[in-house]
Amino acid sequence: MIPVTAITRSISGLAWRWRGGNMEIGGGAGALSDDLVDQLLMARGVERHDLERHRKPTLRDFLPDPSIFRDMDVAAERLARAVIGNEAITVYGDYDVDGATSAALLIRLLRDLGVSARAYIPDRLLEGYGPSGEALVRLARDGSQLIVTVDCGAMAHEALAAAHDVGVDVIVVDHHKCSPELPRTVALVNPNRLDEADDAAAHGNLAAVGVAFVLAVATVRTLRAKGYFASRAAPDLMRLLDLVALGTVADVAQLRGLNRALVAQGLKIMARRENVGLAALIDASRLTRAPACSDLGFALGPRINAAGRIGDSSLGVRLLTTQDPDEARAIAEQLSVLNDERRAIEKVVQEEAEAQVDAQHNRSVIVLAGLGWHPGVIGIVAGRIKEKTGKPTLVIALDADEAGNGKGSGRSIAGVDLGAAIIAAKDAGMLKAGGGHAMACGLTIAPEMLDRLADWLDDRLARDVGAARASQSLLLDLSLTPGGLTPQLVETLEMAGPFGMGWPGPRVAVGPVRLVKCDLVGTDHVRMVAAGSDGRSFKAIAFRAAQGELGQALLHGTKGRQLWLAGRARIDDWGTRPAAELHVDDAAFADG
Repeated sequence: MIPVTAITRSISGLAWRWRGGNMEIGGGAGALSDDLVDQLLMARGVERHDLERHRKPTLRDFLPDPSIFRDMDVAAERLARAVIGNEAITVYGDYDVDGATSAALLIRLLRDLGVSARAYIPDRLLEGYGPSGEALVRLARDGSQLIVTVDCGAMAHEALAAAHDVGVDVIVVDHHKCSPELPRTVALVNPNRLDEADDAAAHGNLAAVGVAFVLAVATVRTLRAKGYFASRAAPDLMRLLDLVALGTVADVAQLRGLNRALVAQGLKIMARRENVGLAALIDASRLTRAPACSDLGFALGPRINAAGRIGDSSLGVRLLTTQDPDEARAIAEQLSVLNDERRAIEKVVQEEAEAQVDAQHNRSVIVLAGLGWHPGVIGIVAGRIKEKTGKPTLVIALDADEAGNGKGSGRSIAGVDLGAAIIAAKDAGMLKAGGGHAMACGLTIAPEMLDRLADWLDDRLARDVGAARASQSLLLDLSLTPGGLTPQLVETLEMAGPFGMGWPGPRVAVGPVRLVKCDLVGTDHVRMVAAGSDGRSFKAIAFRAAQGELGQALLHGTKGRQLWLAGRARIDDWGTRPAAELHVDDAAFADG
């Protein structure tokens, strides 16, 4: 047996490092105690004195006073006044999951407060991202007295100026990066404002739906102070946390601090199936158990996103706010059909985009563009290519609007702030529009500016990308022999969850093993049975790996050689009794 930390280059070309301490578990189940959970928490940055709070994250322990955020009290006061006066309110949301859940949260809150608010979700292809001046003015002329934008608006200076000029009040609830000059609004609530105080800026990882939830808390508090609940019950805000969990995970927000508490509690609410729309979506996703954190990102979220990408962008909000089970089932099934269509479109665009990658092997930032690419799938494709290349990637659909401009979406790697670079490119005159956050961005560009943008990004980000890629390694939480991979271990590991961006799931190394079976399953997955010298064996699978270096080595290059397999330990419940299996991220030869 060799120590895991002696692996300086795995099959995928990575060094293996301990995330925290050196945890090794032998063949027996062992006494899996709280010590293992404590180690997982500390390896993710928790101080020893703060372990108890992070073991069971609750809002009581993590929710800040809403007043620490700039404009929060102003926004809550204006929203409370609209409730008391029964004003006509429109919630203007983005077309993705974060936008849909944010809009649904406020609409459901207002309904519980006795006010019927309408939702407005722009068409992705016809109107693009963010509030347009034309739409805001039209809503005002149609009678809206207050408009609340969610998951958009922080950079919509011209649109919000148009709304101001016609006299309609607008509250912006957002989390995207802001410029020093803020648009004209009644209030702009965003923890990523540049003038935000440190205690509020510490919550900059909130998704828009998280910011909307804090606004809901502030609004109810304001109404209580005004005596609004003297003759009526106050709404139970905890019931809205299923929406917060879905939007937070689907928007790939970091699951640290408050976000982790919101998701942990939201999953409990979701399991109760009180939101008929979410219940229908769970059923349409063929889930037969309460959703786990990963289901929000891989099963539920993509279905709602499909509506904004290639269908009717209002479907998500309608699903999440309906009280009619029949309507909910119909919309959920429609979203599943749209998601299947989205996958087919995505496959074509990805194949064409990947054909361009080799020509950019010397670039630090990959910029891909094509005529006829569907703007609704370019973000997904950018994410897939980023994962394959290990580089920030922009995918641009040319001729995506009436003026012939390209619409682009980008995904970055840890340590490279792509959103800030795109905002700087817009300020430098290279983009018609652009914005985002560190890990993702969107833009509108004239075709003739493509080469200039690619060169500019390459020059600006080369050092950051180089440093980020040089420091890449596979981080492990513990190593064990095959006999240690048990359902009990999996259950113990999950106690440190929920896991997601910024709070990675535990990765274990199992070995040394020999592959007694290895074959292709589906179109691109490698399925294995591995056995160790301790006489124990287990199933393993490497998803979407068959065409890469790892998959090819597992399929064809392991005969007679011992391996370490690294990945996530999961429960396999297909048999007569649950067993543990490994979802493989990487492998390394144990014999050098």
